[in-house]
Amino acid sequence: MGDGQVRAGAAVTAGGPAELPAPRVRSAARATAVAFIGSGFAFASWASRIPQVKAQLHLDAAALGLVLLAIAAGSVVSLPLAGHMVGRWSSRRTTAVMAVVLALALAVVAVGYLVGVVPLVAGLFVLGFANGAWDVAMNVQAAVVEQRLGRAVMSRFHAGYSVGTVCGALVGAAMVALRVPVTAHLAVVAGVVALCVPWAVQRFLPDDAQAAAGAAGAAGKPKPRPMAAWGELRTVLIGVCVLAFAFAEGTANDWISVALIDGYRTPAAVGTLGFATFLAAMTAARWFGPALLDRFGRVLVVRGLAAVNVVGLVLFVFGGVTPVAFAGALLWGIGVSLGFPVGMSAAADDPERAAARVSVVASIGYCAFLGGPPLIGFLGQHVSVLRGLAAVAVPVAVAVALAGVLRPLPSADGEG
Repeated sequence: MGDGQVRAGAAVTAGGPAELPAPRVRSAARATAVAFIGSGFAFASWASRIPQVKAQLHLDAAALGLVLLAIAAGSVVSLPLAGHMVGRWSSRRTTAVMAVVLALALAVVAVGYLVGVVPLVAGLFVLGFANGAWDVAMNVQAAVVEQRLGRAVMSRFHAGYSVGTVCGALVGAAMVALRVPVTAHLAVVAGVVALCVPWAVQRFLPDDAQAAAGAAGAAGKPKPRPMAAWGELRTVLIGVCVLAFAFAEGTANDWISVALIDGYRTPAAVGTLGFATFLAAMTAARWFGPALLDRFGRVLVVRGLAAVNVVGLVLFVFGGVTPVAFAGALLWGIGVSLGFPVGMSAAADDPERAAARVSVVASIGYCAFLGGPPLIGFLGQHVSVLRGLAAVAVPVAVAVALAGVLRPLPSADGEG
């Protein structure tokens, strides 16, 4: 058994309060998948229209990088608070509320970019805030379900996110090709998200079901303090590893379309299809990832995929022709596929401390979205956006060095 396998023994205390009917767990798994799909669809819908927003506001690469920084800033503000939100409101309520807030922010973006940069940035900040808290909440629920199922399925939930992004990107490409206005496109997406996600997450499992598995061993122990996780070296290093893959993934989300349009002189719809190629490859790799993780373990798989990511970057940046760039985007998507979900699983190895640790890891990881857009924008002003993307290889190399921290904890309760 590889080190990626979730121990089934950690999932249920036989005959105890942790016992839940299998159909109830499967229903929660489907609801969790809807939450991931909805999040991906909403974000990719916005990302697919970045070139049109850039053109409408006459932004250069550096200015666009600063505008995109608003999303990261909103996420970085919300992520340290997300563990407290989930603890106070539950992952179900947090996900539902933040889905509605994100939909409202998307509607503001849809109209605001026509007015100017200020309302666009305000909408993107709120979008980032909602997205960050939503991300932590749904990952906590995914960890609950993964523990209950006793299988390494986290990457499949993240595959659901990627399915949402692929659908969002393809719909976006169609909207561009059909000349549908950005405002109409994003307003409809906002309505779909606000209706579908809160309805689906009503089937989430109670968050305390996750900790119930360790209830017998936890009797008499003090309740972990949420902020204590920031002082744990393993948790922080997992966060740094996730940051590297988040930087690679987020850079692709923000800049692949722009790099293809500006660097390879492709039409706008082709640039969006290049983005969709990246997302489709990432989705497929996340779906088939559990088999690789169970066979080879987290560390070997993550390091191997990091190498694939670097090869994809080289092809995309230096390929010279559009077909080679598309091949690079495909390998880039495969290479970044499992970094974030494996980090979430590693943070949640101890069910009792999962919410706090997932919040810490996600907070650190999302710092990549804070620094990534302006960094690539700055490089784009000096060496072009396309060449600036080569910088992604640096944090990926750091992730290779730190991947050992992703090994599961040596005991089911996370001690030792």
